Amino acid sequence: MLRPHTAAELRMPTPPAPPPVADEDDPRALRAVAAAIERLARDWQAPPGLDQLAAEAGLSPWHFQRLFKRAAGISPKRFAQFVTLGHARRLLRQDGTDLLGASLDLGLSGPSRLHDLFVVAEAATPGEYKAAGAGLEIRWGMHQTGLGRALLAATPRGICWLSFLTEAEPGPERHLAELALDWPKARLLEDPGATAAVAARAFLPGGDGQGPVTLHLKGTNFQMKVWQALLTIPFGQVATYAEIGRRIGSPTAARAVGNAVGANPVSFLIPCHRVIRGTGVLDNYRWGPARKRVLLAWEAARLEEPA
Repeated sequence: MLRPHTAAELRMPTPPAPPPVADEDDPRALRAVAAAIERLARDWQAPPGLDQLAAEAGLSPWHFQRLFKRAAGISPKRFAQFVTLGHARRLLRQDGTDLLGASLDLGLSGPSRLHDLFVVAEAATPGEYKAAGAGLEIRWGMHQTGLGRALLAATPRGICWLSFLTEAEPGPERHLAELALDWPKARLLEDPGATAAVAARAFLPGGDGQGPVTLHLKGTNFQMKVWQALLTIPFGQVATYAEIGRRIGSPTAARAVGNAVGANPVSFLIPCHRVIRGTGVLDNYRWGPARKRVLLAWEAARLEEPA
């Protein structure tokens, strides 16, 4: 006869808790820091303190501060100062000079150039542009970075898409739909293994000694001129739409420049986040003003790091 089990005997064992986040190489550490960075950018007018950010990450304040500083380069409190409107305004010259021209006059000697990744932008050929991706395979993958989840896509010639997902987005569907609009006849293949290496290089300031990162861009001649001009803005600096217009020989085309900046398909590597209004307002960004604040603050933090 079977012996009835007691309640204690029937109680299922409690599943073990996940191991604590050990270091900055743990993907959960990147997710925790990325979520905090997004929170600081979104709530920049009343930023949460260290204790609150740590509690949301499920970590002690000491542990969270250490992880955040290793990923972002500075403390959460200092990062919060960089996402303010005041910081963007301080980056602008107030004397009417051409900031972009002045930056270029410095050549490669300025400290910001040490952080620049060597990016080469190649335009789609007229035949590729007309074919709209027919016969082309585009491989894409999702990658967790210290700046958030990123969707990166590449053709055999180079990166053709890079965007960041918000914490509220469960998946990349919206981003894939936009990618498909750029290359409507291409075949999109999910292949994170093929994009992992280039994703790792893309988020390593200063590059890794393996040569340039190549982009494969589909755009009009005017868009290509604007995107090339964006690549000349030094790391951690900004330019206005009017300055970009002057740089490409179209001083009265600020609105058209803004449209071209907004159509940039490769976030971060083509630094459209470094273009702001003359008032310092951070808007008109394809992936939202919060993301723009994140990228500008992250670059400012990197410039504060000891050499």
